[in-house]
Amino acid sequence: MAAGCWQLLSLLFILCEICSSLPVERHEKQQDDDDVKCGYQSCHATKPAMLNVHLVPHTHDDVGWLKTVDQYFYGDRNDIQHAGVQYILDSVVEQLLKNPDRRFIYVETAFFYRWWRRQSADVRQTVKRLVNQGRLEFVNGGWCMSDEAATHYSAVLDQMTMGLRFLNQTFGPCARPRVAWHIDPFGHAREHASMFAQMGYDGFFFGRVDYQDRYRRMRAKEQELLWRASDSLSPPMADLFTGILPNGYNPPEGFCWDQSCDDPPIKDDPDLEDYNVDDVVERFLNVANAQSLVYKSNHIIMTMGSDFQYENANLWYKNLDKLIRYVNARQSNGSRVNVLYSTPSCYLQELHRSNLTWALKTDDFFPYADDAHDFWTGYFSSRPALKRYERLSNSNLQTCNQLEVLGGRASTSGPFGEGDSLTLKRAMAVAQHHDAVSGTEKQHVANDYARRLADGWQRCQVVVSNSLAALSGSTAERVYCDSLNVSVCPITESSQRFSVNVFNPLARPVAWPVRLPVNGTAYSVSDADGRSVDCEVVSVSRATRDVRRNRGFAVNELLFRARAPALGFSTYSVSLLQDGPPPASVRSRAPKSIWNKYLRVTFDPETGLLSGLDNLETKQSISLTQNFYWYNASDGNNSKSKQPSGAYIFRPNSSTPFVISTTAETETIQTSVMQEVRQQFAPWASQVVRLHTDSRVLELEWTVGPIPIHDDLGKEVITRLDTDVESSGIFYTDSNGREVLQRKKDFRPTWNLKQSEPIAGNYYPINSRAFIKDDKDQLTVVTDRSQGGGSIHNGSLEIMLHRRLLYDDVRGVAEALNETSDLFPDGLVARGRLLLSLERPAIAADVHRPLAEEAVLQPLLTFTEGDLHPNTRLEFSGLQAALPPAVHLLTLSQWDDDSVLLRLEHQFQSWESKINSEPVTLDLQKLFSTLEVVGVSELNLSANQWKEEMKRFHWTSQTVEKPQKKTFKEDPSAWEVTLHPMEIRTFLLRASFR
Repeated sequence: MAAGCWQLLSLLFILCEICSSLPVERHEKQQDDDDVKCGYQSCHATKPAMLNVHLVPHTHDDVGWLKTVDQYFYGDRNDIQHAGVQYILDSVVEQLLKNPDRRFIYVETAFFYRWWRRQSADVRQTVKRLVNQGRLEFVNGGWCMSDEAATHYSAVLDQMTMGLRFLNQTFGPCARPRVAWHIDPFGHAREHASMFAQMGYDGFFFGRVDYQDRYRRMRAKEQELLWRASDSLSPPMADLFTGILPNGYNPPEGFCWDQSCDDPPIKDDPDLEDYNVDDVVERFLNVANAQSLVYKSNHIIMTMGSDFQYENANLWYKNLDKLIRYVNARQSNGSRVNVLYSTPSCYLQELHRSNLTWALKTDDFFPYADDAHDFWTGYFSSRPALKRYERLSNSNLQTCNQLEVLGGRASTSGPFGEGDSLTLKRAMAVAQHHDAVSGTEKQHVANDYARRLADGWQRCQVVVSNSLAALSGSTAERVYCDSLNVSVCPITESSQRFSVNVFNPLARPVAWPVRLPVNGTAYSVSDADGRSVDCEVVSVSRATRDVRRNRGFAVNELLFRARAPALGFSTYSVSLLQDGPPPASVRSRAPKSIWNKYLRVTFDPETGLLSGLDNLETKQSISLTQNFYWYNASDGNNSKSKQPSGAYIFRPNSSTPFVISTTAETETIQTSVMQEVRQQFAPWASQVVRLHTDSRVLELEWTVGPIPIHDDLGKEVITRLDTDVESSGIFYTDSNGREVLQRKKDFRPTWNLKQSEPIAGNYYPINSRAFIKDDKDQLTVVTDRSQGGGSIHNGSLEIMLHRRLLYDDVRGVAEALNETSDLFPDGLVARGRLLLSLERPAIAADVHRPLAEEAVLQPLLTFTEGDLHPNTRLEFSGLQAALPPAVHLLTLSQWDDDSVLLRLEHQFQSWESKINSEPVTLDLQKLFSTLEVVGVSELNLSANQWKEEMKRFHWTSQTVEKPQKKTFKEDPSAWEVTLHPMEIRTFLLRASFR
């Protein structure tokens, strides 16, 4: 009995210790201010028998768009756009102090963090008081307002966590946002709503919705709804109240009082000839009453602000003070309108108090159109190189985070100097902005995003080198080759002996095809146990030589398949053989087929094009033809509409694309490691059809560019897969890399669509995968970046690869999407990979889920020259055992000196797999090989609130629903956690090295 008591006391001591390292103390005491009254307690009183108009002063500050982040913050380059965020915050704080009734919301933590660092102690104390009184309120709270189409959920979680953590640490609970606020993104993903719900938000507001959807919702008073954002998580875990704002995010017409506006101020001196109070009040009452007719309650919201407004906040507040005073004065004469300063959370609280029922939505808000011929589906694919670089940077960041934990303190300060992961975290966070990875910024801003990512990766390389040195025992210099996709790596091109360290960031073992530029003709490769590894040498393709543009000089490529343990590395030694066989021979004709023990790929010998795909394991066979096409981009000179294609808008001139070529010149290479057919369709379009010996997937490596424009035609290049799969106009896409949604041609689940753009109106974001299926076959395509695509014909999938346009689409960028650079002055070249899988529909997810995961988090290769020291550790795993296939190690990063942030994810939907859609239980103490977990506490998804203290508003839908059975069981013990389908659980671990 005494021993049991001591164990209990020890556990309590551990739990108390871990509390000190968490984001906010439990029941943290607020500051000593007597007037602390934030959140819902700070809302102004409303009048139940009246129409209450909630005025929300706000600014929308893009974290880069027409100007870079730095230029926006400092107010530089006002010749492009007048905007200076630092002056906005200066001015707002000053004006909030003048009237305690005034309110202001702020969104972009990336800007606020910069401003805060430059403030004096007195100003900081003043701002804290404003936050504690609810007069300055943070909404959303992420580092940026992320895009929802082109972002991967893991990167969104990271940027939200970073922003919310800063607010928590700086201000405490009063700065915790209650509302998600995405007023500017161009369509809205269901997965974002699911994440926001799991982060603890009570509601979600946005401004953009398809024009047909809006009109229907206005008539039905369904602009406010309950969004059920998961078909796997039990309600209300992923339920989120969602409101569509009445004016986008602008003020009502005629009521803009910023220095950038032209509306007249309120002139309330009756001695003046142009006294206009009565006119302003009448117009406002008309606007308010009209708005109330399309919303459901006696509360309406009006956004008072817009892009980069409130640089001179006095203009806004002086007129808003008057507006409130004079409109409310009419109540004495019988007016039923009550106006007040408010915030989105205060408005939300009143909607919750109304105890109404709300329409239920289960799909998403893609695609978005603001008029009949204006579909914002082009940005799904704009700037494909930046989209790929962002995805690769995410993989590098996760590896950096993991190795910072596994390598301990030596990672940030070791034999290779001082490094950090924070620089890349911030660069990645900025890249999630809705004018960043979306590709909708000016060219010089896109260059700035890429530069930030490159700078961050350089800092992370020091962390990775230090950590690998600590884990392997070798301090040999490590070389990083970031251009292997175009066969450039100086160390492998010139060295006779070198080693390759393959670090795998996934929590399961992987086999990865390694392809290295070399100049020798024969090599030997041995693994960590000294065993010989099958390898081959092939010649560098013509397409690769063209695209690398004198950045490398290798004539050949060394191929072998590397295997790396879960969350660990394996090291391969490579030696040049003086006497060996020549590179594998190249045949000029297309083969009838290439195959391994899993797949057979057939070709038309006359055209050189793909003609079929067989799964030899399951005895499936489909007809599969694939080719490259381009849509002629509209220049706006059209009788139906003047809308051209641009960075945002996709609008082809015709529903029938032009084929680049009906035949392909081919070269075929067959080796024991890999078979590939190199196809050339045009000088600017080529592909490699590649089948690795032990692979269940077919790889299509495409290269497109420079897209020719000598004919004065903008071009939108696609690849199309045509099959005999009976898909009936239905295909499936992922939402931000997680749950899968069904798409149907010319159909929207929530309204009767009048289709006016048969191609652009059927395009959807593909973040990591898409598929078509029938009763027998499912063809899945896994992408290596976010792209747009559709199923325009039965049994067909098309994916847009690259865009080069000659006109601006009149959405503010004022610049055509015509990418060039010093290296590519004649037009950008893009290269990427599509992975094809053919499976039975019942088991397809068991293949494409891990495949997509591997495409997002790929192994990191580092190189050392010469022979390694004999005592070097050549293989390592950070886990005691690989995690089950259903479980993904989503986050492993250092939180502070003694704590680690861990996210574990069940990556299957409840209906996807007979095997992998079951709950999985893990023991956190038995997870890591180098870390001893001595304390654990669970947080919400964004790690800014204790899970047990997260309480959200409950909402009632109009739909009659069956009672939900509680499927979540209590965890078996303090250390064991159970994950159910699509569940992400977030923990803070107190850990020490074993």
